[in-house]
Amino acid sequence: MANTLAAIGLRVRELRLARGMTLKTLAAKTNLSPSMLSLVERSCASPSIGSLVVIASALGVTISDLIVREHASEDDLVVRGSNRPAVETAKHVVYRALREDRARGVSVTINEFAPNTANAEKPVTHDGFEYCYVLDGTLTVEVDGVPYEVQAGDLISYSSRRRHRIWNRSNVIARALWFNVRRD
Repeated sequence: MANTLAAIGLRVRELRLARGMTLKTLAAKTNLSPSMLSLVERSCASPSIGSLVVIASALGVTISDLIVREHASEDDLVVRGSNRPAVETAKHVVYRALREDRARGVSVTINEFAPNTANAEKPVTHDGFEYCYVLDGTLTVEVDGVPYEVQAGDLISYSSRRRHRIWNRSNVIARALWFNVRRD
């Protein structure tokens, strides 16, 4: 996990500098403090999945771009389980990229929430549209302040521009298949 965090921090810094952004500028776009962003870049802090999504959006990339250096090509019809990059936050939410299809503007991931964990401290917003299909357990998805309980077999979808937060309030692991589309 330390190597993944170091790679994410370096990638955030690389992308920020390539765009001519200061930590202050990125902080203003993400509503995160410059000191928090500096800690992320120096691999001294483990950002939440929500923070990674907001940082990626502000940099004009996807969360997978922060985690994965090489993406599967369209010629790769099968994505092997052993080739699925994953990142785990300090709060034990695991983000596992299955496919980043830039041509079609869609990311496919499996997110795993340990008991009593959330994707972010506060609700987040970013570009795109989300579809969440719960595979195991129960998630509470808050959209614009309204909580929705989503159980295994249920699907929830919403514009990512709406303030949202996801958490697992139960005592068992919850897993969900996530589709993030760049278009609203």
